[in-house]
Amino acid sequence: MARVMYIECFSGAAGDMLLGALVDAGVPIEALRTALGSLGVDHVLSASRVVRSGIAATRIEVVAVSDAASHHPHVPDDAHEHPHPHAHTHGDEAHRSLSAIVHLIGHSGLSPAGKARAAALFRRLGEAEAAIHNVPIDTIHFHEVGAVDSIIDICGVVFAMDWLGIDDIVASPMNVGGGTVQIAHGTFPVPAPATVLLLKGVPIYSAGPQVELTTPTGALLVSDYARDYGPAPAMTIDRIGYGAGSRDFASVPNVVRVLIGERAGARTESVLKIECEIDDMNPQWFAPATDRLFDAGALDVFLTAVLMKKGRPGTLVTVLAPEARRHAIIDVLFRDTTTIGVRIESVTRETLDRRWVEVATSGGPVRIKIAERAGIVLNAVPEFEDCLRIADATGRPLKDVQAEAVASWRNRVS
Repeated sequence: MARVMYIECFSGAAGDMLLGALVDAGVPIEALRTALGSLGVDHVLSASRVVRSGIAATRIEVVAVSDAASHHPHVPDDAHEHPHPHAHTHGDEAHRSLSAIVHLIGHSGLSPAGKARAAALFRRLGEAEAAIHNVPIDTIHFHEVGAVDSIIDICGVVFAMDWLGIDDIVASPMNVGGGTVQIAHGTFPVPAPATVLLLKGVPIYSAGPQVELTTPTGALLVSDYARDYGPAPAMTIDRIGYGAGSRDFASVPNVVRVLIGERAGARTESVLKIECEIDDMNPQWFAPATDRLFDAGALDVFLTAVLMKKGRPGTLVTVLAPEARRHAIIDVLFRDTTTIGVRIESVTRETLDRRWVEVATSGGPVRIKIAERAGIVLNAVPEFEDCLRIADATGRPLKDVQAEAVASWRNRVS
């Protein structure tokens, strides 16, 4: 049976709340600290047990080392305090640029897939801010303390999701809260501009305390990982995690809850098939456009040679994506290709159950993706990026590294 995670956002979501829920569900805090320590961002990461409206939960707090001496826990005026990145064009050393943050991620100890995911998340956050302020993405800078919070929350969730190895993730509709929020640019209605842009295509509602319940980082992470939205899927629960926000409401627990277990029944899901034909584009553009489609949340992208009107050869671009990523995918197609229209069709797909195991090889660990049905293993494929890293480091042929990884897995299960 397939592993599935359900993220319940009945009290909104923030990056620290989601990270707290994943730690509460079993991600080892020391392993998390080790991974985040490799980023080279001086910080203190604390995890404590707190109570929110009678519910025990894990509270994650991140403090920049420069501020740790003067840090005193407090209850902020709003529900989920968070720093907002903002457009900044001065050479102020108290800010980190997007490229600087991506550089830190690239030199960290996160897995290759984790590095790519974290970098893509920050690019998406930067693109949202650039669109809001109508400035180039290269001019977007992050307040230094805010960058520490954002880097740790985002990279921490990426590590935790990688550690859990679950790619079947469903989320509830997002409670965004209400009222107004004070950000660097003034007072804005909830959800804040960056939050509402990151939640395009995601079902939202407003209930409970009239404060900000979903932050930009929370919106970014949930919308990126969730493949579907709605009620909890049919599942057998074996892990439960509660991640606490900073404030304790009287009327509703200020927590994010994650449920992890085995999905019951066949693994089916509704997805969108988005297509367009192109006959007037430089072929070199297809590869970067494909990369950006995956960054935008595509489940699959493939290109098919077709014969178009007047006998012109062309390319059919087909993208499979969750409904929540519809607008992001279409934006990429219009921005990064020459198409002037797309077709959208709702389809149902059924997939094998998938899970990850890690095996040892002479060059280091390699993750194996296991695909099975009714408990019978049908495919076991080494992660390409892991094998490529070892091949580059050792000078061995890539095919030999892959063969060793498969042999190691077979020895493990025999």
